[in-house]
Amino acid sequence: MAPVAVQQPAAVAQNAQQDTKITLTPSHLKFINSQLQNLEPQQILQWAVLTFPRLYQSTAFGLTGLVTIDMISKLQPQYAVAHPMELIFVDTLHHFSETLNLVDRLKKRYPSAALHVYKPENCDTVEDFNRLYGERLWETDEASYDFLVKVEPIQRAYEELGVRATLTGRRKSQGGKRGDLDIVEVEEYTGLIKINPLANWSFKDVHDYMKANDVPYNVLLDRGYRSVGDWHSTAPVGEGEDERAGRWKGKAKTECGIHETSKFAKFLAAKKVAQQEATA
Repeated sequence: MAPVAVQQPAAVAQNAQQDTKITLTPSHLKFINSQLQNLEPQQILQWAVLTFPRLYQSTAFGLTGLVTIDMISKLQPQYAVAHPMELIFVDTLHHFSETLNLVDRLKKRYPSAALHVYKPENCDTVEDFNRLYGERLWETDEASYDFLVKVEPIQRAYEELGVRATLTGRRKSQGGKRGDLDIVEVEEYTGLIKINPLANWSFKDVHDYMKANDVPYNVLLDRGYRSVGDWHSTAPVGEGEDERAGRWKGKAKTECGIHETSKFAKFLAAKKVAQQEATA
C-alpha cells in the first residue's frame, strides 16, 4: 500500500511563508558545532526541537532516519504534542516495494507522527512519469532524473510547508562527501538549516540502537543492502565496502542531489540557457 500525503491547510502554508528567515553567521555556526560535537544524538535532537521554529525531518526511511524517528518519539513526555516533528518523504515513484511497505509499518508504530509525502510534479504513478519524460530517464539524462524525482519535490515541500530547518540522516561514517560532515549546516543556495543529529555515529551504533529498541526497518537490510534508494540504482554491499557503496555502483556519483542544491541551481541555469538558445 502506497503512503498517503498529509494535506497542508492553505492558511498554515501561507503563514509559514511569512515567518522570518533564520540566519546563522559563519562564526555562530562554528560555535554551535563546537558545542554540539560531543553531545549524544538525543541531546542534539532536544536542542534542535527547542531552538528552531518550522523544524521538520526529511527522510527516506534509511537506518539513521528510522533511529531519529524513534528517538524523537521518546521525547514526547516533555512536549504538548505526541510526536513533536513532522516528517517529509519524497516518493520518487521508483522506490522498492519493501520501502513503501516499511512506510505503512511506521505509520502503525508511530501513529502520531504527521507524514507529508511529495512526488514528482504532476505525477501520481510511474506510468505518469514515463508518459511525461520517457522510460528509464536515469539512463538517458541522469541529472534531469535526479532533479525531477528528488530535488524539485523536496524543494517544493520546503516551500509549501514553510520549512526553516530540517533533520537529515547523514553520518560521517557513510563515507564519500559525508566524511567531514558538521552537525549543523546552512545550505548554500537556499539558506535552509540542516541538522545531522547522528553525524558522529557509526553503522554499528545505529544498528545496535535499532536492535535494542526494536525499531522497524527495511527488510532489504537482511539481504545485504545497507543504504536503500531507488530500485534501479541500489545494490547490496560487499564485505568491507562503505555502507553507501551499493548506491550508483560503478559510478563516481555518491549523492542524488537533494544535498547538493547549489549544483542543481547551476544545472537549471545551464538548462535554461540551452533552451533559450534552441528557441532563438
